[in-house]
Amino acid sequence: MFRRTIDIKGETVAIRFEGQRLPVPAGETVAAAILANDPGYTRTTVVSGAARAPYCLMGTCFECLMEIDGVENRQACMTIVADGMIINRQNGKREIP
Repeated sequence: MFRRTIDIKGETVAIRFEGQRLPVPAGETVAAAILANDPGYTRTTVVSGAARAPYCLMGTCFECLMEIDGVENRQACMTIVADGMIINRQNGKREIP
């Protein structure tokens, strides 16, 4: 879907997306890291289950909601990657205990 236009040199961190280890540049957002690794989608809608992906990348559209480190409804475009972070697609609505 997306690719980096420059070769980013420097520190990388390892995240896990849907169980797969991904090395990504330190300091980038979860949304950018996921889009650059071409997952196809990051969440599904509550009503129809349609696949959605980050859109605005500035925190206003809420299309990038994901489960990050066990917390659902996190905005991937507003969250900076961290080493060891566990990221999963958010399928449908958030579970409320």
